[in-house]
Amino acid sequence: MNDIWPVGFGKKMKRLLLISLCLSVCASKTEAQEVEYKMELGGSVGGCFYLGDANSKPYADMGGMFSLLARYVFNPRMVIKGNLAMGHIHGTGDGFFFPQDAYSGTVEGGRKSPVSFSRNVFDLGAQFEFNFWGYGTGQGYKETKRFTPYLLMGMGFTFAPKPLETVVGFNIPVGAGVKYKLKPRLNVGLEWSMRFTTTDNLDVSGAEGVKLHDPYGIASSGFKNKDCYSYTMVYLTYDLFPKYRKCNN
Repeated sequence: MNDIWPVGFGKKMKRLLLISLCLSVCASKTEAQEVEYKMELGGSVGGCFYLGDANSKPYADMGGMFSLLARYVFNPRMVIKGNLAMGHIHGTGDGFFFPQDAYSGTVEGGRKSPVSFSRNVFDLGAQFEFNFWGYGTGQGYKETKRFTPYLLMGMGFTFAPKPLETVVGFNIPVGAGVKYKLKPRLNVGLEWSMRFTTTDNLDVSGAEGVKLHDPYGIASSGFKNKDCYSYTMVYLTYDLFPKYRKCNN
């Protein structure tokens, strides 16, 4: 078999050339690989509204909100997210008739009671997120996409301090969002979620001290006839902690 090297080409030069070729091939493969990260850390800002006895229209009486959030990435499609958020909710009795005594026995239910409230709501919880498409930079053999919509569902705690009393309860968040990878480690997204709570005491009048708990004499239990609130937010996160990779060359 004829030698493929030119005449006079020494053994050392052959080795150097082979090593250079191998290094260049490995480098090009490394650049083409998609690096995965274990976590995301960031924050969000947006709007918050509440639905209950003093408000039945989505996005009415909007207040502000912000949160800190962290994600643990299982794979490009499945994520667990934790959040610590604060939102401001408020409502009034305008357009509603709230009797002072729903059990008065009269047709009118007693005199009309003025209702107006404003308070902060804190939220601590975790949600499972499912990406419609594998999320990533779009490089490598996994063929991930820089953009994906997703669904979320989870569980959390609701904590609302004064005006009259501190309210604590559980909540079930349900929502959807979209995310986009601006850079290999920088993510931006838009998310909407509704938090269904186990309490009916978020709406309370600071002026009259009237709690809108069972205002019409209709009993509630579990998540039935309870208050809920919603977040619509824009967030920015940064990827942390690259995952360990084996060398497949």
